[in-house]
Amino acid sequence: MFKIIDDTLTMEDLLGQAEAFEKPQLGTVVSGEVISLKKNHVVVDLNGVAVGIISGAETHDSAGTMNDLNVGDEVQAVVVEDENDAGMVVLSLKKASQANAWDRFEKAYKDGEASEVVVNEANKGGLLLDIDGIKGFIPVSQLAPVHYPRVDGADASQILTRLKKLVGQKFIVKVINIDRSTGKMILSEKAAIADNSKEMLKDLNIGDTVTGSVSGVVKFGVFVTFNGLEGLVHISEIAWGHVSNPHQYAKLGDPVDVQIIGIEKDKLSLSMKRLMPDPWEEIANKYPIGQHVKGTVNRFSQFGAFIQLEDDINGLIHLSEISDQKVDDPKDFLSIGDDVEAVVINIDRDEHRIGLSLKQVGGSSKKKEEAPAEEAEEEVAEEAAEEEVKEEKPKKKAVAKKKTTKKKEKEEEAEEKAEDSEKEEAE
Repeated sequence: MFKIIDDTLTMEDLLGQAEAFEKPQLGTVVSGEVISLKKNHVVVDLNGVAVGIISGAETHDSAGTMNDLNVGDEVQAVVVEDENDAGMVVLSLKKASQANAWDRFEKAYKDGEASEVVVNEANKGGLLLDIDGIKGFIPVSQLAPVHYPRVDGADASQILTRLKKLVGQKFIVKVINIDRSTGKMILSEKAAIADNSKEMLKDLNIGDTVTGSVSGVVKFGVFVTFNGLEGLVHISEIAWGHVSNPHQYAKLGDPVDVQIIGIEKDKLSLSMKRLMPDPWEEIANKYPIGQHVKGTVNRFSQFGAFIQLEDDINGLIHLSEISDQKVDDPKDFLSIGDDVEAVVINIDRDEHRIGLSLKQVGGSSKKKEEAPAEEAEEEVAEEAAEEEVKEEKPKKKAVAKKKTTKKKEKEEEAEEKAEDSEKEEAE
């Protein structure tokens, strides 16, 4: 097993040299030469003093040392057992890698350096990783924009679904909290890219056009990431026409070109519509004041009704222009989907507004008639009243008849008494 290089050495010389070597201590890191290598089984010569063995789960470390190991290579391992039944020192590659990882992460934390890690698991709060027993956690709030799970209403199930897709991916992170005694540390992807983001922002200017991908679609707009940065396309900057649902204009992961319209610290405001022709540039020519136009009522506001004239063009009929009657609520005079004819009374190209009038067409809109149901209710009430009158008449007749009968009975009774009196007098 061992090769003696100098054949002139005596046994006493060898024993003298052996005394210079200390016996491996439990928990210490030792180095040795690989003398036998099999799957999940490594035999190591510990400087001729002892033989170590690494087997089973202890051969697997985060660095994948076993994949590149060959007979004759120098290897480091941690002593986990003084001696097994075969008289070998039990060693662990995994614990040696863990010790090296702790040293590496503590140094990175102290120096503010970034490290590369692989995500093993996800929960609704963030991403988890296990590096040879070291537990790491990347909270959702510490993810870079490209990985941040933006969902409507912060739905926990949707967030978890998005996070699970990141399992197995590599992340560049910075250690923001570390505790070797508990075996845990908190990591941040956002902190790792912060310096680079600041440099990237310096190179951006308002008016620049960039290509990115959709990283989130929410009720108030679309988030777009590019070069590690993220910006928001507000719902008002998605299209020239009225946008009620951003999901109709973008999907997660879609490539998209946007224009930078605002830079405030690390926040970017973007626009999709400004890269498209503005249809309002031709509006003044297409819809001159006084022209009659046709459109469809598509929504209401507290100050009037909007009429869709084209795909991206809406006109407003103000409350005062709906009818000659007083209008408090446009819904009293119009309904969604109504086709109407109106007159253009105002154009504001800068504010993208068209003012329309119904009452100037030649006949103002009239208030909707009361629902037939109300009329029916009135008729039912009238019929019920008539029935009550009919029922009352027989009752009155019965009472009158009853009174007449009683009166007649009294008269007959009086007559009988009179006759009796006359008989008594005659006798």
